Amino acid sequence: MNQSFFPPRRILMGPGPSDVSPRVLGALGRPTIGHLDPLFVALMDEVKGLLQYAFQTENALTLPISAPGSAGMEACFVNLVSPGDTVIVCRNGVFGGRMQENVERCGGTAIMVEDDWGQPVSIDKVAAAFKAHPEASLLAFVHAETSTGVRSDAEALCALARDHGALSIVDTVTSLGGIELKVDAWGADAVYSGTQKCLSCIPGLAPVTFSSRAVERIQARSHRVQSWFLDMQLVMGYWGGSSKRAYHHTAPINLLYALHESLLMLREEGLEAAHARHRLHHDALVAGLEALGLEMAVAAEHRLPQLNAVRIPEGIDDAALRSTLLADFNLEIGAGLGALAGKTWRIGLMGHACSAANVTLCLTALAATLAQQGLKLDTGAALEAADAVLAA
Repeated sequence: MNQSFFPPRRILMGPGPSDVSPRVLGALGRPTIGHLDPLFVALMDEVKGLLQYAFQTENALTLPISAPGSAGMEACFVNLVSPGDTVIVCRNGVFGGRMQENVERCGGTAIMVEDDWGQPVSIDKVAAAFKAHPEASLLAFVHAETSTGVRSDAEALCALARDHGALSIVDTVTSLGGIELKVDAWGADAVYSGTQKCLSCIPGLAPVTFSSRAVERIQARSHRVQSWFLDMQLVMGYWGGSSKRAYHHTAPINLLYALHESLLMLREEGLEAAHARHRLHHDALVAGLEALGLEMAVAAEHRLPQLNAVRIPEGIDDAALRSTLLADFNLEIGAGLGALAGKTWRIGLMGHACSAANVTLCLTALAATLAQQGLKLDTGAALEAADAVLAA
């Protein structure tokens, strides 16, 4: 007989979703009202303003797409890429490959700039691609590559696009709320993210923001966007800010309550403080991991504090270890993807999950499960190293 589903309480330290704040879960349970109710319309305006703060932008077209982060990605591409367009796409992990697929499905030509997984996007390679393809009108890249734990220089890449008269499409799914992101100051044109990472919210919404240059390109299209649901010219009528909203779709009302609460929490903490918290707990985790004798997979200057890629020691059964962590400690960490499958773990310290308690739990649980597979480690030294960073 089917019964109500009551999940166990997991500690989510993988690549996402991350732990959801109790405040956000509480907001989800508030009474549902109509998606055109004047009070809900007022909430939409608040969500827009809070997203502008999170993105550090004054872009008028800033809103959460009513779908996961992948829909945010698709919204940027289907609105800005037309058949025949040339787009320079940077791939240094899984999600650059998804950008390529979006370009090609829109009828564009993707000029690929390839970098090794675990390395940031090469500015010099992108500059060379623009020189070889002066017809390119868009540059697409991932700011924080979730599959590898690498940060690329978004500010320099956006500047390079502008210098060549191109617009930039930037994946900030893992960076929003976790590391510095300045949409206006950097001149980014179409930026998308997700709610389930550093915002401490649940999955299901995709914050996006479009610059005035991007809006001009959308409005100048010679034919309709291939997706009705993601056509920004239609969505603008619902999220456009006027008192009279045009019906487009029934917004996920309670999801937007949750996003509003999570964005309030981010503003209360402050962006700089949130970034510093992610950095501090990352430094503590790395100190503990290195005291255990484990190696990080990304050079220090390119690491994401919120997504830590760790090399799996020789002879360790990756799948068995992660299963043990889940069964014995209720702790989820992520496996490597693509070229890094079986070679790395991805340990998230995102949003509500970024805490001293989780750093301690992760180090203790990893040491215990590695010991079960014959790797003798000094748990005490790991915890002392982490505590020293936190205390400092």
